[in-house]
Amino acid sequence: MDRILVIGSSGQIGSELVMELRKNYGNNNVVASDIKPSPQDVMESGPFETLDVLDVHQLHSIVCKYKIDQIYHLAAILSGKAESEPLKAWNINMDSLMVVLELARTLKLKKLFWPSSIAVFGPTTPRHNTPQHTIMEPNTVYGISKLAGERWIEYYYNKYGIDIRSIRYPGLISYKTEAGGGTTDYAVEIFYEAIKQNAYECFLKEDTALPMMFMPDAIKATIDLMETDAANLSLRSSYNVAGISFTPNDVASEIQKHQPDFSISYKPDFRQAIANSWPKSIDDSVARKDWGLTNEFDLEAMSAKMLSEIKAKLG
Repeated sequence: MDRILVIGSSGQIGSELVMELRKNYGNNNVVASDIKPSPQDVMESGPFETLDVLDVHQLHSIVCKYKIDQIYHLAAILSGKAESEPLKAWNINMDSLMVVLELARTLKLKKLFWPSSIAVFGPTTPRHNTPQHTIMEPNTVYGISKLAGERWIEYYYNKYGIDIRSIRYPGLISYKTEAGGGTTDYAVEIFYEAIKQNAYECFLKEDTALPMMFMPDAIKATIDLMETDAANLSLRSSYNVAGISFTPNDVASEIQKHQPDFSISYKPDFRQAIANSWPKSIDDSVARKDWGLTNEFDLEAMSAKMLSEIKAKLG
């Protein structure tokens, strides 16, 4: 059984990915790591290491200590926060990737996962049904770092034969971890505020359509890609993954089916310009063909699940 290191286990993806990987590979074969403590279930169910991903020696020590075969490298500063601290975001997002790539090369690790994002697209990209191969001219720090990362991972595959795989995540929605500084975070915040206040002030305009994905579908897609035979993969940059596309108004309407008095208001901020540069919908046919991408949740099913789980979580 492969031994896996998840870097960024306290984040939105990492906290849930660790638990799913531990179901599949065994608790002791999946090592969680982050610069801060992870959720209780992660900390108590298997090994955890405090890690600054830019500390090359510390990372090398952990990989050797646990005889790691695979790394899921998820640590990053997201789109909204990256705009307020561009140099810090660039350093963390890019330097950490290069540290992990070099580690994989020198220690000959079996497999890597690194997430890209729809942020790689920009205002010149076709916004409807955005194809796998298209114009990519991002105008955000986060998008620029993700596009650069895609080029680097493909280079390391072609130059050194490192088996590294990637998904361009759309906005991710989870009831387990709250928003963490992304442009699509309204789609998490709105459910929490619906339960807490029965009202929400949205930082995007009501008709801003963006691709989103419920976390269980995103986790399944990630593991399915990593467990696919390498011979089936036709590209080594990053795969488009669509999920479901909707607007803030669409989400509010779904919530009102459960809470008729729920109200939403709109006060767009700097994230509106970021959202305007991203696709409205995504063509993920290449992922469906290469490794059988499927989604279980639509907006209706996701909304019902979010509301019920957050109510239970908040008591």
